[in-house]
Amino acid sequence: MKLPLPLFYLLFLPFLTACNPQEITDPEPTGPPNIILIISDDHAYQAISAYGSQLIQTPNIDKIGAQGVRFDRAFVTNSICSPSRAVILTGKHSHINGLRDNIEIFDSTQQTFPKLLRNNGYQTAIIGKWHLKSQPTGFDYWRVLPDQGHYYTPEFRTPEGLDTLDGYVTDVITDLAINWLDSLRNDTMPFMLMYNHKAPHREWLPGPDHLGAFMDEPLPEPATLFDDYSGRGRAAKEAEMRLADHMGLTNDNKIHPDIVDSLGFQEFMGWYAPVSLRNVNRMNEEDRRNWEEIYGPINENFKNNTPSGDELTRWKYQRYMQDYLGCIQSLDDNIGRLMAHLEEQGLADNTLLIYISDQGFYLGEHGWFDKRFMYEESFRTPLLMQWPGKIQPGTVNKDLVQNLDIAETILDAAGVSIPADMQGRSILPLFSEEKPKWRDALYYHYFEYPGIHAVKRHYGVRTDRYKLIHFYNDIDEWELYDLQEDPQEMKNVFGEPEYQEIKDELMKRLRELQAQYKDEI
Repeated sequence: MKLPLPLFYLLFLPFLTACNPQEITDPEPTGPPNIILIISDDHAYQAISAYGSQLIQTPNIDKIGAQGVRFDRAFVTNSICSPSRAVILTGKHSHINGLRDNIEIFDSTQQTFPKLLRNNGYQTAIIGKWHLKSQPTGFDYWRVLPDQGHYYTPEFRTPEGLDTLDGYVTDVITDLAINWLDSLRNDTMPFMLMYNHKAPHREWLPGPDHLGAFMDEPLPEPATLFDDYSGRGRAAKEAEMRLADHMGLTNDNKIHPDIVDSLGFQEFMGWYAPVSLRNVNRMNEEDRRNWEEIYGPINENFKNNTPSGDELTRWKYQRYMQDYLGCIQSLDDNIGRLMAHLEEQGLADNTLLIYISDQGFYLGEHGWFDKRFMYEESFRTPLLMQWPGKIQPGTVNKDLVQNLDIAETILDAAGVSIPADMQGRSILPLFSEEKPKWRDALYYHYFEYPGIHAVKRHYGVRTDRYKLIHFYNDIDEWELYDLQEDPQEMKNVFGEPEYQEIKDELMKRLRELQAQYKDEI
């Protein structure tokens, strides 16, 4: 029997529609989003290809920004590991949350965004680096590295005690995160997972898959590698983080101490002196054999062709970058592995994914490694976010945002009220059609002095164009930089007459911010 044409279409329309992919539209995600916060350690924005790095390609981290937003002006409040993590958890400056430096213990009884999420129907977990000394609270599940943790055969603190796992730490943290997503979480609840990495923290031991990955060609040197600090004050001159003088041949560059001693080098004996050899001793037989295949020839070549002077600095820079970037390659691979798993399990479309480092890092700029200063390379941090249906892919944001804003942003995304005593702001309104009036200045305060690397205590203000810094404690010096005219911050113009009006405005803005954030100097 021949069907009337309208009836034919009514019967077969669902089939025809299903065969035409152009007419398929994915439904809007319903319910609160899942949230994954990835925090790496000491990952410089200069080592992410989304930020134009000439050193490395990071396709998976880049993908977060390509599918969402890349923030080009994201900064921290205090460029040092533990305090930055405390700021992220609490949404409060260091002087308010009580953790000013890496020595103090975080008061984990205080209000944090994981506790607020947990009280509002979220399942919460943290896996990887905690670095706050106290026991994690506000989490349904936690497995965290003790203090800095180890690159090889890492130990994890758990509610049941210490657990040791075979493998490379970046791989192991990812294995644990995927296992939690698959087997341990309650899939009837939205979740918040903090997926925190040790890499690429000093002492920079690359994983088995990336040993020697950056050793074929010389890596480009920063223009300020041989900075003599003549344009700045005592703080820059007296800091102990110069590759030439303070980077260890043994602990950092992986030269055996017997060779270092035989060549008559006087090593700078900082906190990290014995760490590298201890890590090598943690490797299993196969990993150690692979390690020796790469680093044995490096040691032999250094012994037979020992550089000196500027050439030694250049050699240290290459060794530093080879290992640092190798750690990042594993980090990027594993972030890609987690993202692929989210896609496979159908979780990606309703997940807010955030990538941030606990601060920036010096990759030879000004002759330095490490962080701490309010200068751009350590003050600025990478920040990328994706949230399908909420953040337009390929967005680039240039507003002044900080790690101070992460807790508020996560709570806002989850539909949880932001406590009035939090000091940051949710970033999400920046993606609305009616963009709000945003902050015009950032406040910074570094406290850890005396301490490792000897960076003076300082506080300051940064606006769109200018930066004012006051170094204090055993020093009283001010620095002012015009970031438009001097983006590398080579010349302090604090005393120059043409900047008097700018200086006065910045002084006023600094005092306003100190009052706003209740920082009594």
